[in-house]
Amino acid sequence: MYSSVESPATSSDKPGPSSVSEVSQLIQGLLKSDPQLANISIIGEVSGHLQPASGHSYFSLRDREASLRCVMFRYGRGHQYLEDGALVICEGSAGIYAPRGDLQIVVTSAEPAGIGDQQAQLEELKRKLRSEGLFDPSRKRLIPQFPQRIAVITSEQGAVWHDIANVVRRRYPLMELLLAPSAVQGELAPVSIIEAFADLHAYAETEDVDAVIVARGGGSAEDLMPYNDEMVARTIFASRIPVISAVGHETDFTIADDVADLRAPTPSAAAELVSPDIAGLTFETADLAQRLMRGLSGRVELARQRLELTHDRLADSAPKTDQYRDRVESLRSRAGDAWSRYVAIKREAMRRVEAELRALGPYNILERGYAIARGNDGRVITRAANVSPKESLELTFADGTVETEAQTINTNN
Repeated sequence: MYSSVESPATSSDKPGPSSVSEVSQLIQGLLKSDPQLANISIIGEVSGHLQPASGHSYFSLRDREASLRCVMFRYGRGHQYLEDGALVICEGSAGIYAPRGDLQIVVTSAEPAGIGDQQAQLEELKRKLRSEGLFDPSRKRLIPQFPQRIAVITSEQGAVWHDIANVVRRRYPLMELLLAPSAVQGELAPVSIIEAFADLHAYAETEDVDAVIVARGGGSAEDLMPYNDEMVARTIFASRIPVISAVGHETDFTIADDVADLRAPTPSAAAELVSPDIAGLTFETADLAQRLMRGLSGRVELARQRLELTHDRLADSAPKTDQYRDRVESLRSRAGDAWSRYVAIKREAMRRVEAELRALGPYNILERGYAIARGNDGRVITRAANVSPKESLELTFADGTVETEAQTINTNN
């Protein structure tokens, strides 16, 4: 019996653990020792091609079922054929990229072999949409010059939204930005983008939205595939709001760019396209105001000069009017005197008529001791025969009235 769970033989003969580098070198040696992997020819579709300033090309070769990472150093042949979607034949060797432990193909040469399946499907979709008029330039709408509210369909976590907001805040802070969040890559991204458009159009039922920017940053061809989706293209085409496509870098082109009303090379460029430069507008406004004032001042000065010239010409050609002026003044004075006399005569005549009327007035007669008699019906009684016995009478004197009753009636007849 042994007290240990290990047998004496296995506990002393088991090798110690290998380091990560040792395992990586072991795999690298196995790959190089295989004659088929040390000199291999592969046909596949280029995807995710990048060529930085170093001149090396980094890409993937893919078919419908698998994908291999590849690198072609700057001294390799056929860099010009490495474009996303291109079908190429690459020669090289399999190896391990030790820092990441990635299997990769070190390509020494590449030559074209046609168009890859994915690219062929993309080109077929473009032909279909073009034939239906989705790319027709005549249907593209203008973006408002001074928008009040712009929507952005992009990821709320990415840098794109912040870049656009910073540009707008700097250039035209009067404009409002509205975020319609969506996924920007992956299998669910097309549905997310379409749902963002639906939410945005529901919002636009009650609020004005001048334009919408569909945006994401740069990436590989696979990363940008949601913007080559047919339903996304048809959603952009059906949008009631003008659409600006700002997908990837300046060299990236998607179907969304062809369908949108305007393509921007980058999201930041899209922000600049929709936001007027308020500093430039302020300068232009001030310049226009100065030019307007100078123009108006010039026109006023020219009008003044013309007026003075016209005045001088009229003064030179005007007839001598001094003698006529004196005569008019004499006639005016005589007419004034005549009118004053006429008014005085008429006023005196009116005073005489007024005195005569006053003398003939009934109250002057009453002052001399007469009275006016009225019957109970208010009639003026001028004869005694018109009075009935016991009739009530009202006698009007110069200083008042007296009510009385007829007792005895005596007539001259």
